[in-house]
Amino acid sequence: QNPKTSAIVKKLLAEGNVGELQKYFGSRMEFGTAGLRAAMGAGISHMNDLTIIQTTQGFCRYLEKNFRDLKKRGVVIGFDARAHLSSGGSSKRFARLAANTFISQGVPVYLFSDITPTPFVPYTVTHLKLCAGIMVTASHNPKQDNGYKVYWENGAQIISPHDKGISQAIEENQEPWPQAWDDKLIDSSVLLHDPYATINKEYFKDIQKQCFHRNINKETNLKFVHTSVHGVGHKFVQLAFKAFDLRPPFAVPEQKDPDPEFPTVKYPNPEEGKGVLTLSFALAEKDGAKIVLANDPDADRLAVAEKQESGEWKVFSGNELGALLGWWIFTCWKNQNRDACAIKDVYMLSSTVSSKILRAIALKEGFHFEETLTGFKWMGNRAKQLMDQGKAVLFAFEEAIGYMCCPAVLDKDGVSAAVITAEMASFLATRNLSLSQQLKAVYNEYGFHITKASYFICHDPKVIQQLFDNLRNYDGKNTYPKSCGRFKVSGIRDLTTGYDSSQPDQKAVLPTSRSSQMITFTFANGGVATMRTSGTEPKIKYYSELCAPPGNSDVEQLKKELDELVNALEKHFFQPEKNNLQRKTE
Repeated sequence: QNPKTSAIVKKLLAEGNVGELQKYFGSRMEFGTAGLRAAMGAGISHMNDLTIIQTTQGFCRYLEKNFRDLKKRGVVIGFDARAHLSSGGSSKRFARLAANTFISQGVPVYLFSDITPTPFVPYTVTHLKLCAGIMVTASHNPKQDNGYKVYWENGAQIISPHDKGISQAIEENQEPWPQAWDDKLIDSSVLLHDPYATINKEYFKDIQKQCFHRNINKETNLKFVHTSVHGVGHKFVQLAFKAFDLRPPFAVPEQKDPDPEFPTVKYPNPEEGKGVLTLSFALAEKDGAKIVLANDPDADRLAVAEKQESGEWKVFSGNELGALLGWWIFTCWKNQNRDACAIKDVYMLSSTVSSKILRAIALKEGFHFEETLTGFKWMGNRAKQLMDQGKAVLFAFEEAIGYMCCPAVLDKDGVSAAVITAEMASFLATRNLSLSQQLKAVYNEYGFHITKASYFICHDPKVIQQLFDNLRNYDGKNTYPKSCGRFKVSGIRDLTTGYDSSQPDQKAVLPTSRSSQMITFTFANGGVATMRTSGTEPKIKYYSELCAPPGNSDVEQLKKELDELVNALEKHFFQPEKNNLQRKTE
């Protein structure tokens, strides 16, 4: 019933444009553990009013099956600032339609009245003890995209089998229910609640438990620049600084207000490096700020850059910031906990493609480290299991600039990560240390961990399948590569098939998934490289790391060795020319 999407389809029908119609109606968007992620537009392959109604009807029925008290507890729904003029779709409209679906079935809905960072949704699920949460966002994807992200009652993103159960329920509930389109009905409903004011107060109260140096924060002369890259983060990072008694960061004026067109950047993703931070650097130079903090548009990720003595800007990789935050959060914990026995219940987590620096810190300091599969859905769920057993999960991170620094949010949170990074930098400044110098000190103490990650773009699923099939049948059927150029392969773990050469029974310990590709190669020189497909983008990603024991400080030699390993990986395993793969461009 949306006049804009309806008109698009009618026009294509009148033109007899079968090709475009096939694109719109050929296949339904797949609902996975990440929920939905697709372009906004007409048809069942896109995000629009109808597909949002259908998805929510399925989700509602699935929740009714799983929770007897759904109508007492309810769900929370948040949204970012995305909008798509040509199809009439927007995050706010989708959120209201989803709310209408639940309310029509007598389910209370806590719908944020304004844009909100993604981490506020899992926080609200836990804080208000709700059955589930929905966040309408496409995070840092291109401007035409939108998404529908789902949280379970434990405050973590859903994992299997919920994705399959919800997917099936969507298939069974495709015809819109009566009044499904009339979102105005919710405004007069007693079942509609606005958690905005409460959650804004409670969240900032909760993250203050991670504030350990208020006096330093009040006095610091360190200046920060913050950009929200046309997303939702500006107001919330300003409030977080206030909660920690830090002077507010300078906001990049051209990027501080939400704008669904993302006019100043090619990709609204601070992970892409210096290109996204050009305006931040200019403002920092003008105002004499040494540190730039950048959130992605839904404020669940954080990138950090620091001006070096040379005048150059260093953008920290996700692994480097993970090392710094891991060191900092453990140091703060240690200062608060003098009891030597307490450490046996302390945990830190990271994903399997992230740097193993936390493992090195854990080994030396005596706490527990665990790795999980890629993605915060795994770390959030594992953290909750451990917390339910009385353990303290201090920190979790993934190399894709995602950090969980505060146990009140069981997902990555760029707001708390930004202010905790600012407190860490302010503390280090009192010791005349920069973030870069402290990073070096961390590596000196726990061993250098040099990492390099990138990706190739490939829009053809057949090519991707063939590339991974070739690796599994390298020297004849069911044989993996024994070397990669001059680098000898000493171990292989394939989390698509469940094979792991290092295990006695050759079965992988981590869960396996046939629906995504992921192979990890261990090399005789101590290097590790993982190749995997992305769940939300047409990319084949790779992650590599070379770890040295403490005391080996020849960093340049380690970097050179890793560069050579990566070049060999690209040349022999990716074969970009043969497979017509497009390289990442800055």
